[in-house]
Amino acid sequence: MNQEREIYTVSELTHAIKFVLEEDFPEVWVEGEISNFRVPSSGHAYFTLKDKDSQLKVVLFKLNKRLLKFEPEDGLHVIVRGRISIYESRGEYQLIADYMEPKGIGALQLAFEQLKEKLLKEGIFDEAHKIPIPQFPQKIAIVTSPTGAAIRDMLRIIDRRFSNVHIIIYPVKVQGEGASIEIAHAIKELNELSHGEPAEPIDVMIVGRGGGSIEDLWSFNEEIVARAIYDSKIPVISAVGHEIDYTIADFVADLRAPTPSAAAELVVKDKREVVQNIIGLEKRLINAVQNMIDILKSDLTGLQERRVLKSPLDKIYELQQKTDDMGLRVSRSPLLIYKKFKERTFHLSRSLFILNPEVRIRRIKEILSELTKGLETTIGHRMEMFDKRLQGELGRLNALSPLSVMERGYSICRRMPDMKIIKNSTEVEKGGQVNVRLHKGELICRVEEQKH
Repeated sequence: MNQEREIYTVSELTHAIKFVLEEDFPEVWVEGEISNFRVPSSGHAYFTLKDKDSQLKVVLFKLNKRLLKFEPEDGLHVIVRGRISIYESRGEYQLIADYMEPKGIGALQLAFEQLKEKLLKEGIFDEAHKIPIPQFPQKIAIVTSPTGAAIRDMLRIIDRRFSNVHIIIYPVKVQGEGASIEIAHAIKELNELSHGEPAEPIDVMIVGRGGGSIEDLWSFNEEIVARAIYDSKIPVISAVGHEIDYTIADFVADLRAPTPSAAAELVVKDKREVVQNIIGLEKRLINAVQNMIDILKSDLTGLQERRVLKSPLDKIYELQQKTDDMGLRVSRSPLLIYKKFKERTFHLSRSLFILNPEVRIRRIKEILSELTKGLETTIGHRMEMFDKRLQGELGRLNALSPLSVMERGYSICRRMPDMKIIKNSTEVEKGGQVNVRLHKGELICRVEEQKH
């Protein structure tokens, strides 16, 4: 019995098989090891997924590749989701992937380790690139969310410890799509403000947010943020999450704070402690100068005591007695003996002249005069040096005074009649009166409009 044969072209058969495969395997999860991973100029990724017995061609198009949090590489064990299809030009079946994750480790954790290793090799974490944090910053920039608890905690602590520093808040998104771009842009713009023309110098910058999951904190693990911190000419304090949380920003920053609250405590000194330190330095300076004066006085007294001669009359009487004794002996001795004693008397007279106490006393007075001048010069130099150091500390303290800030054009606005300092436009009602304290004089103003 003859049966009519159904004959397919290669294209028809391939297309039919493609239809069956795509119909039967619209979504499949496959586990294997990446091999021959390559990305041509199109941006699409092509690789082979294999195990010990078989292999499968995989294509990951550029749009889906950009969504990956880690960088695929040969030898990496992964789980891939996609649909089975056929590349008709070669008649090969393949997996068109739309999602991929590492086997045994989270994608975010792997991405963190990959970026950390990359930046470490570039030297971005090296201590040589760290900028010291100033001890007494006058202007502090904070890059964070304006609505989070972190900013409220930082402002409260800074106000308590040193209330008259200047704070700049740069509001940004701290999580979600586009957050890393906003953070990097804020760091760059603050640097332009600090070093541009005209310059508005910023002493230190805090970049961070409160705690959360690794996904919530991921913006601070992005390479764009890490490089913005590295390029910053303003010292950067990283304050991300809780104490146990570490991000790439922590390794790049000039100083890592375990929490935003800790960053506020690290960035400014406690004003009361500063004042106490200055008072302590002043007391130590006074004591040191007094001790030095006492030591020099004691040394001078010892010199005077060691150099004072005994009474010169005793020496004169002794010589006179010897002369008398010689005279008696000469009267009883032959002429030769007389001459000998006469010569000896002459020499003794010369010695007495040389040992004249007036000469010794005059020399001692000259030495004492030189020592006194040296002492006065030394004490004057030390007092001048300590005075300059004290004036320098007082000058830095005065620079942080609110009056100094007001000299540069700033003012203090207080609500009337309780004279409470206004920090928020909502603290005074429309039509209410405010007192504006200027560098010279005050203004009494009425509120016409509120802008939040």
